[in-house]
Amino acid sequence: MRHLFTKAASLAAVAMPAFTVAQPAQATQNSEGAQRADAAVAPAYFEMTDITRSKFVVKLVEEREINHARDLVSGATDDEPHLVGRIKKYRADFNPAWNFHYDPATVSFFNVAIEVCDATVPYVEDHLDEAGGPFLPGGWFCPWTSSLVREVPAP
Repeated sequence: MRHLFTKAASLAAVAMPAFTVAQPAQATQNSEGAQRADAAVAPAYFEMTDITRSKFVVKLVEEREINHARDLVSGATDDEPHLVGRIKKYRADFNPAWNFHYDPATVSFFNVAIEVCDATVPYVEDHLDEAGGPFLPGGWFCPWTSSLVREVPAP
C-alpha cells in the first residue's frame, strides 16, 4: 500500500507543474489582450484620503476603474468605495508627497477586505521597508477607510 501511495504522490508531483505552468501563460495572454484593448484609455488621477486625512494621489488606467472612480466622486454610487492595489516602493511624479504609490495596473475597488492589507497611508510610509512581507503581504494595500475626494489634473 505504501508503494502505491508513493507512486500516486510522485505522479501528482510530476503532473502538477505542467498544469500550473499552463495556467499563468493563458492568464498572461488574456491580461495582455485586455491591456491592448484599454491602451486607448487616457489615465485619470484621483485624490484619495483615509482616516488620517492624508492626501494620496492614485493613477487609474483601466476604463472600468476610471468610470467607477468618477461615479464615486460625483455621488452616482457609493458601492465599493475603498481602494486596493499593489504598492510600488518608490516616489511617483503623480504622488510626490509619498515614497510609494499604487501600481496603476492593479488598482480596483472594494466594500470589504481582509485585515492583513489594511493600514493608513502614513503608517505605510513609516513602515515601507517592511511592506511586502508580513506587513502588506505581496505589497497589497487596502486601506479600509480610504475614499476618493476628487479627480485631479495629470501631473
